[in-house]
Amino acid sequence: MKFVLASASPRRKELLAELITTFEICPSNADENVASYSSPEDLVLQLAALKAQEVALRPEHEGKIVIGSDTVVAFDGEVLGKPKDEADAFRMLKMLSGKKHAVYTGVCFARKQGEDFYQETRAEKTDVYFVELSDDWIHAYIAGGSPMDKAGAYGIQDGGLVEKIEGSYTNVVGFPLELVQEMLEKIRGGQHD
Repeated sequence: MKFVLASASPRRKELLAELITTFEICPSNADENVASYSSPEDLVLQLAALKAQEVALRPEHEGKIVIGSDTVVAFDGEVLGKPKDEADAFRMLKMLSGKKHAVYTGVCFARKQGEDFYQETRAEKTDVYFVELSDDWIHAYIAGGSPMDKAGAYGIQDGGLVEKIEGSYTNVVGFPLELVQEMLEKIRGGQHD
């Protein structure tokens, strides 16, 4: 069974390598503008599926299991993706400071085999509690560059932000290993060979 990770994220690559020794990396070119969604969970499910489908439908990936993933931060009814610029990163971090928010990651396994198309999409949610962040700390963190390519403008692995979490740590990094492991076991169980 051959696997393809439909992501350029170094964090997702590192985490998937804990479960699968050999896989290709092929970032998705899917249009990530979802017209409508009912919840942050619905949004990440749609985005993960779009990414996995786009890569799985390429002729060179015929028969391979393509893994797509997407992560968002949700706070007070707002979905936070990657910041547009430093001012947006500051706005997000200031908003999350001292409060609880949720991180959602969608994971999709997709495979095209001849006329058959298999897909399974699931999501994970983790609650994250931030410490109080000073404006000076936020500015220094942004100056370091880390927030710019991350949902919610932060990486949990950076330290100094999080008081506690409830749920999967790797989900907050952007790739819920426990969920991916379950999905791998199901597909390796022969149900979709």
